[in-house]
Amino acid sequence: MNYRIISADDHIDLQWLPKDLWQKRVSASWRGRAPKVVETPEGPFWFCGDDRWDPWGGRRGAAGAQGGRRTALERGGVLEPGVLRPTTTELRLQDMDRDGIDATVMYGPIVPLLIQEPELRRVCYRAYNEWLAEFCASAPDRLIGAGLIPIDDPKTAADEVRYLEQIGLRTGMFLAARVELPLWDEAWEPLWEAAAETELPVGFHLGGGLRTVAFSGPKATQAGNMGVRVACSTLQMDEPLAAVIFAGALERHRRLKIVLAETGIGWLPYMLERMDDTYQKFLDAEEFWRTHGGLQLTMPPSAYFRRQVWATFQTDHLGLRVVDLLGDDRVMWASDYPHADSTWPESERVIEANFKGVTAQARRRILCDNARDLYGL
Repeated sequence: MNYRIISADDHIDLQWLPKDLWQKRVSASWRGRAPKVVETPEGPFWFCGDDRWDPWGGRRGAAGAQGGRRTALERGGVLEPGVLRPTTTELRLQDMDRDGIDATVMYGPIVPLLIQEPELRRVCYRAYNEWLAEFCASAPDRLIGAGLIPIDDPKTAADEVRYLEQIGLRTGMFLAARVELPLWDEAWEPLWEAAAETELPVGFHLGGGLRTVAFSGPKATQAGNMGVRVACSTLQMDEPLAAVIFAGALERHRRLKIVLAETGIGWLPYMLERMDDTYQKFLDAEEFWRTHGGLQLTMPPSAYFRRQVWATFQTDHLGLRVVDLLGDDRVMWASDYPHADSTWPESERVIEANFKGVTAQARRRILCDNARDLYGL
């Protein structure tokens, strides 16, 4: 296929999943506790045990409080309750064609599937990943699915990464901002080993990393809360990025690939500068590190970023002005379909406005080549 534009961060939200996904796929012993759609006086909702999750079937506001913003499907005039456009191959491809998108990288449900019971969560992750692989197989040159990687146990995470590769998925989603065990802890080594062994890119996607934000309850839609939630959401990957670099994961595993998904890029040049400055000051304290385990790096943090890390953005005028500080081979454009932040169905117009002053070669890399090469299209 002759690719022109690849969206490196789109979504399959809980509300768009087949209503029988888990009831159909998990074993009988888990079925009673697995997620299911239940009809309520307010319409169909996902339930997991006694926990009520999002509405099902494309109802307005189903992806959580949007602060009055319309979702992309509403803006595009195609939102129809009960019609699962993002998970119906023909309809999703129609939406991509309408927007000039040749291929899409699809990240799955972000926060809702953080089921409290670890074993049930793993069973549900596995069922989702198997469904996702089948969905992507319906248009393998255009649909790239990010399987769910568990965040509660490094060994389980490593096993799932290997399984994702076995079933043909090209990447995985890891909620790096939600981990309880810090990513700099050596206990995560099995995950880094598995990701390097399979060369499966690990997507550090946004999700749940904001300390003061309410995602539900009576205050969730207050202007102050929504302003923090929406405006600051892209800034929660500083710690995971620093952790995976300073812990030496990228030093030890040159084939480990990390994607900062939906983070924007304008903040990254300063972050790289700050990490490099920190590294230099650590070098100046050589005696201290000689007695405290030593530094895990053989080159500045920015060098690891430019070798093994990518980042996605939607609209980032500042980021494109300083993209040379990152390397235009480290950056991938995305539409964020079908979220409220999405550029769909006006992506081509937004791209033209956003990419003024960007060279033709850099534009080609950011819009297409980087994602094509990373995901093996």
